[in-house]
Amino acid sequence: MIGTAMIDCHPPTVKRSQLVPPDAASDSIAASPEDPIFHQPWWLDAVSPGRWDAVTVERGGRVVARLPFTVRGPRSFRVLTQPPLTPFLGPWIAPEAGAKYARALSDQMELQARLEAGLPPAAAFHQSFASTTASALPFIWAGYRAELRYTYRLEDLSSEAALWDGLAGNIRREIRKARRRLRVCEGEDLDRFHAVWAKTFQRQGKAAPDRNGLARLDAACGQRGARTMLFAYDDADRVHAVAYVVRDRCTAYYLMGGGDPQLRTSGASSLLLWEAIRRTRQVVPVFDFEGSMLAPVERFFRAFGGRQAPYLRVSRANRAAVAALAVRAGAQRLLRRH
Repeated sequence: MIGTAMIDCHPPTVKRSQLVPPDAASDSIAASPEDPIFHQPWWLDAVSPGRWDAVTVERGGRVVARLPFTVRGPRSFRVLTQPPLTPFLGPWIAPEAGAKYARALSDQMELQARLEAGLPPAAAFHQSFASTTASALPFIWAGYRAELRYTYRLEDLSSEAALWDGLAGNIRREIRKARRRLRVCEGEDLDRFHAVWAKTFQRQGKAAPDRNGLARLDAACGQRGARTMLFAYDDADRVHAVAYVVRDRCTAYYLMGGGDPQLRTSGASSLLLWEAIRRTRQVVPVFDFEGSMLAPVERFFRAFGGRQAPYLRVSRANRAAVAALAVRAGAQRLLRRH
């Protein structure tokens, strides 16, 4: 693990990143159980072992802001980004109870500026900030770009009847159809989950996700009761679709899912997502569909009645990084043509 960079606001001091043993770094970056799941050291250890760091801001010995990141590339071309299987990262700011809006916003801006200033030198930076981070002005003022993207969120899970009424008519029909043919079960068969999940990528001509990385994350989430893995079976014990939801104390996230391309007409994907919402509403107040800028996926998520929530993709690159990324993008387009 890479060591923690820390800032003390009175007066501020900055420590740059240095490679240290993984256990020491994890122990030095404490997180409260109330912090977002993607900021938890155990999550980062699972998805990016030995390659992550964090800048923190302290006041009076208490951490009030944190910005984790994954380090990729050689020292001469270091990129600060977010780990795989982690849809959102960005700055976390401790809430200030009872503060007026103007004061709270001013404090958030100051803390974001300190986090950005504490980042180690790098050729590039890119992360998706959570939708609850409404502004990234200090990063923009420091020369970063902020691209607007969207997710969908159900922010009131208290009434199952209201959630059902909020579904589009075609989704309700898909769910009813699937219920006549399929059963939904929670399970722990990671090999079977990965086999079905990978088919979605293969149908799109993409490489299947890393099974070992998924196994590390599943083990970490399973130990903490932070995930739900769902399977839709038919009477022949064929798996039509799978869904994987993770959660912290505030929000459940539809992290991944997929289906067997040969069984796509059964309605299993709609049924599983509905069941994921139903089952997680017992323990959290918010369900996040984890967004997509792909039109067919966006239409599917929108049909579940969530509120469209913008989030920011924040990035910065020096000239060498811009040129290298352009070359890589051109090579990828060429490979797709052949």
